[in-house]
Amino acid sequence: MQGFIDCHCHLSAPEFQHDIEDVLQRAQKEGIFALLAVAEHAGEFERIIELSKRFPGFVLPCLGVHPVQGVLPEDQRSATLEDLDAASPLIQKYADHLVAIGEVGLDFTPRFAGTDSQKDAQRQVLIHQIEIAKCYDLPLNVHSRSAGRPTINLLKEKGAEKVLLHAFDGKPSVALEGVKAGYYFSIPPSIIRSEQQKLVKQLPLESLCLETDSPALGPEKQVRNEPHNITISAKYIADVKGVSLEKVMEMTTQNALKLFPKIQKLVHL
Repeated sequence: MQGFIDCHCHLSAPEFQHDIEDVLQRAQKEGIFALLAVAEHAGEFERIIELSKRFPGFVLPCLGVHPVQGVLPEDQRSATLEDLDAASPLIQKYADHLVAIGEVGLDFTPRFAGTDSQKDAQRQVLIHQIEIAKCYDLPLNVHSRSAGRPTINLLKEKGAEKVLLHAFDGKPSVALEGVKAGYYFSIPPSIIRSEQQKLVKQLPLESLCLETDSPALGPEKQVRNEPHNITISAKYIADVKGVSLEKVMEMTTQNALKLFPKIQKLVHL
């Protein structure tokens, strides 16, 4: 398959509410043939499913409970099992349509997880979602801010095998532990301004995927990111690895298809 796969983007975000058709058209023109639309909370689930039905074989849904809940910044808090209780029936309802469970993970930013009880609650939410992913034989699309080692350790401990760690902010040495476990790492366009550039240098191309995390993590701070910026990630990886852009496209797409096998069944080429 020729083209790019955006393994992690937030197409249900309010920033895309008024021009999603234009956003997706630009993505297709840039050579993207599949976008994995992830969720953060149960309130987004129906919107993501609706987008996947409006753009079948292009927008591919992933549902999960993010470790930080609350839409408005002032309302944001650490996830609890009650959040998962609200989400689980919908995950079950749409399980056959899903490409992955996500966005799930741990976020130990002190503002959200300043206490042991908050961290423990996040761990329980993640553990339950690892079990959900196993139940439906789906990969995990994982967030791990300020919690790289705890996230990888928990995933390994609970036997998670098919894992994408998106926008990993931990040390490359910790990421390499994930590589040994067979996990993949997706690189957003913000890599060109990120402190995580060592990650791309040290991780093998065989373990890398592409993402945009749109509308966040774009090449410029405070500017809405879009899936078409995927080529920025790809070009950066190509420069660092000393290979062609075509090679990066080929390898990252192969990696994504290995990790998310349902893509091949759903995309229309």
